Amino acid sequence: MHDIKAIRENPAAFDAALARRGLSPLSPQILDIDAARRTKILAAETATAAQNAASKQVGAAKAAGNDAEFERLRALVAEKKAEIATLNEEAGLEDTRLRDLLMAIDNLPLAEVPFGKGEEDNVEIRRWGTPRTLDFKPLEHYQLPAAIPGLDFATAAKLSGSRFVVLRGAMIRIHRALAQFMLDTHIEEHGLNEVWTPVLVKDEAMFGTGNLPKFAEDSYQTTNGWWLIPTSEVTLTNTVAGDTLDEAQLPIRMTAHTQCFRSEAGSAGRDTSGMLRQHQFEKVEMVSITTPETSLAEHERMTDCAEAILQKLNLPYRVMVLCTGDMGFGSTKTHDLEVWLPGQDTYREISSVSVCGDFQARRMNARYKPSAGGKPEFVHTLNGSGLAVGRCLIAVLENGQQADGSVELPAVLHPYLRGKTRVTAAGELA
Repeated sequence: MHDIKAIRENPAAFDAALARRGLSPLSPQILDIDAARRTKILAAETATAAQNAASKQVGAAKAAGNDAEFERLRALVAEKKAEIATLNEEAGLEDTRLRDLLMAIDNLPLAEVPFGKGEEDNVEIRRWGTPRTLDFKPLEHYQLPAAIPGLDFATAAKLSGSRFVVLRGAMIRIHRALAQFMLDTHIEEHGLNEVWTPVLVKDEAMFGTGNLPKFAEDSYQTTNGWWLIPTSEVTLTNTVAGDTLDEAQLPIRMTAHTQCFRSEAGSAGRDTSGMLRQHQFEKVEMVSITTPETSLAEHERMTDCAEAILQKLNLPYRVMVLCTGDMGFGSTKTHDLEVWLPGQDTYREISSVSVCGDFQARRMNARYKPSAGGKPEFVHTLNGSGLAVGRCLIAVLENGQQADGSVELPAVLHPYLRGKTRVTAAGELA
């Protein structure tokens, strides 16, 4: 959510930042509502002062036996009481209008974020690894003989419909190994603290991270009002909702491995084959809570953490800084990691690491007390995939595929698979 004080002080800068997002100027509308709200509040305060003054005079008029003045003052008190109630109600309505509008506006991009309209304007900042040169036509993951026995889309469709998968045999063991490897690396090497969280949350948690109200159709809600999390960014970030932390507690660095659920409402017809885009999937998420001064350095650190996973798996990738037109709603700067998929002959997103500034913190009312003293300030929040487990499985399968239909597995996974190093063309670990 945005700071109304900052908009009042520099509406032109606010609108200029929105324009970089491709949005129309909104400060006139925001300031009109804000002015109406403040006018109502001031009128209520003026009426309250008049009521208090009249209340003090009522007793004196009664004691003096001035019945006419007593009745006039008593009527004035009643009139002001009703006026105050009306003004407070009207101010409350304006306050709700203002809050709803501010909650629906995208975060402002940092000045360093490249301008652009869509993903074609994203900027590559580095690459790691070299895609293998294959002497055979590479297959997509769901076409690989080694994978076919363990990727059961037909049974999943019978159970749940499209965009689900039942994993069996070697595929589920590799999937589980990947998640455990990611967690171990983040905990033991990157200093993240593992957290286990619910996957069902209240409205407030979804509002806090910006999933509501704008993206309700992208998530699933139960009949009794809980929401299924689209990622554990929601739960991890909201662990500090409503808190005022000591600066010495920061940064807080967390990781969690959870099921995630997305309706994919805006992706009809995209990636319908295989398990690239599913309604239910697993992610190892990273979330950091920092001070404003350290959040950009933390963004680079988190990007490094995600890259380390891909490097250990020996998966070629590139890092993109997203342009203003392709950034997520709550982000002020985002790095996407795109892994090489030989079956598609292209790079595809496997992690998105974003710094959100105080955008989520304002929605959650999450603050910290500076060590140097002064008023509490809003924390900065960051989140990133470390990594999407299913997409990582896809990358491991496609990059490790062999001409005979088997798959060679990354060395770092061998200990998690009891020394197994490959998947045969028949779908067995060997």
